[in-house]
Amino acid sequence: MSFDPIPYDLLGAFQYFLVVFGSAMLIAIVVCLIVGTLTRGAKGFTGVFRAILDFFVQITHVSCRRVWSLTVLTIREALRQKILFVFIIFAVLFMFAGWFLAGAADRPDLQVQSYIDFVLKAISWLVIPIMLLLACWSLPEDIKRRTIHTVVTKPAYRIEIVMGRMLGFTLLGSAILVVMGTIGYIWINRQVPDSAQYKLVSKVPVYGEIFFTNREGAPTETGLNVGDIWDFRSYIEGATKARAIYKFAGIDESDAINDKLVLESSFEAFRTHKGNMEKGGILYQFIFVNEDKNLRVPSRPLINKEYSDNVLEINRKLKYDNPEGNSGEELDIFNDVIDKDGNLTVEVQCLEAGQLLGMARPDLFVRTPDRAFLAGYSKAVFGIWLPMVLVIMLGVTISCFVKGPVAILTTLTIVLVGFMSKEYMNEILSGQMQAAGAIEAWYRLITHMNSQTALPDGPVKFIIELVDAGIINFLWLCQQVIPNFGIFSNMREYVIKGFDVSWNAALLPGIITTAAYFLPCLIVSFYSLKLRELEAK
Repeated sequence: MSFDPIPYDLLGAFQYFLVVFGSAMLIAIVVCLIVGTLTRGAKGFTGVFRAILDFFVQITHVSCRRVWSLTVLTIREALRQKILFVFIIFAVLFMFAGWFLAGAADRPDLQVQSYIDFVLKAISWLVIPIMLLLACWSLPEDIKRRTIHTVVTKPAYRIEIVMGRMLGFTLLGSAILVVMGTIGYIWINRQVPDSAQYKLVSKVPVYGEIFFTNREGAPTETGLNVGDIWDFRSYIEGATKARAIYKFAGIDESDAINDKLVLESSFEAFRTHKGNMEKGGILYQFIFVNEDKNLRVPSRPLINKEYSDNVLEINRKLKYDNPEGNSGEELDIFNDVIDKDGNLTVEVQCLEAGQLLGMARPDLFVRTPDRAFLAGYSKAVFGIWLPMVLVIMLGVTISCFVKGPVAILTTLTIVLVGFMSKEYMNEILSGQMQAAGAIEAWYRLITHMNSQTALPDGPVKFIIELVDAGIINFLWLCQQVIPNFGIFSNMREYVIKGFDVSWNAALLPGIITTAAYFLPCLIVSFYSLKLRELEAK
């Protein structure tokens, strides 16, 4: 895969929730303070805290019956706006998609990937924008037409109005998503030919940790850099002592497939000379290491086939030529090669001089028994449902204090920033970019100073660092507050590549991200409706 699925443990997930939830709550209170001060002056500033207290009082008296009635009303209003016309667009896409996708790739695995990618993108690009428009436009239109008066004159709390809107749009979007997801699943199975049906699986990988040694065999943090601007992979040099060492934890007999241990790799080659192109790839070898028993069991030489999966099936019983002279000794891979703690250590070496083999942590994994394609596909659809709910919450919240067009633009901006700028902001905040400060960069540009030269000491340096520190802190806050929509798109990548969607690395962060914004959105919506004169046009 082109990304590293780093799992969350329970403590890490809780810390992540606290950071996102705390930042969102802080911004919610700041927004309420700004709105209150601008509308009511000093009284509005102090009234924010009374309103928040009133919010927690009202939320304990919420009536499920009233919320459900408002939910049904929201769904009926949405259906009157001909929202179901989206199925016509969806049907037209699927009617003609087969013409353009058939034969889009020569290899069966890439053909299957194109079908899955099309279905998941079509669903997300239709459902999420439509729910964004509904969530942002509905409440301002009701206020403009004064149809909301039929609701506020009833014994209904402001918080129940907001909850009814959010729940109504969520249920409507969920129903549309289930129908589209079901049609998409049937369409994929019908389009994929019988010869490529074996690609419709959900692989369950076990990833390990990766370490490197240099050409002399000494430990090093990373492998070689071949000059690629994308430093996702590190390279080991061929015909030297350079190794990539993978350590897999918790491997036991339940991870075997037909009593075989299956390793799957997708390494990348970098050639310093043409070499033998007829064999189709660079030679490499695995060495299975058990330090407890002083075992080093080499595999046969393997050919690295680029842009495809290289699968090595290892029989449970394997022959081993002991360096002490006992040739043909039989070993049990689960009892002898895997150590007593369940750890499997695999060294990777490149066998060809002048060639380099590149790898990252997810480029080698232990493949455990596969799950059905439906399992991974359903999780990917759930990965579309989560950002849809988040967009609905943001859209309803923003539409409580601005008009429809402004709410649409604001929500769309938040979504686009959450999708596109997270990695760039991470590079700035982590200090990976030289002269990352905006003021420092402008100063160096004007004075023609390169990034390697230190700023001269003095008041100018102090002011630049002070202002840049403030900008960095503001960006950090924006990074925490703006939802990371990239988490949800990773779920699609799992299924496209034939993997089951990981709970710890994908689903859990997505659920936490969505849940962390629920209460802050409710507070901002409640306070905005409490201040707003609903009788005004």
